Amino acid sequence: MASSRADEVAEILWELKRAGKIATYTHIARRAGFSAGNGGRAMDSCLKVVRRDWPHLQWWRAVKDDGTLENGSEQESKLREAGYALEASGKHITLVAIEQHLMVWQEAAAAAPAEVAEKE
Repeated sequence: MASSRADEVAEILWELKRAGKIATYTHIARRAGFSAGNGGRAMDSCLKVVRRDWPHLQWWRAVKDDGTLENGSEQESKLREAGYALEASGKHITLVAIEQHLMVWQEAAAAAPAEVAEKE
């Protein structure tokens, strides 16, 4: 049975898939209402559950905050298949121009002042 954190992460991954974007561990965890944990450990745990319970979701759209991934990893091949440019640097791979591919969510707090201004 999936945890509520994993449920939330699954919803966010579905949103990322529909948008054709990626997001960092920290942004996904915050959006889901928890901390990504030291070194992203809480997100790693959630992603394991997502991969087990929802294999159709594109778990590989969740990337470490620094945009690195392991050389030769399944995530590397999935990102390459999806058309993301990757650059090798030693035993790690880095997403090229990660900022261009990140999902940007308009937070409710940021949206509220704009709605007030529109009504005036």
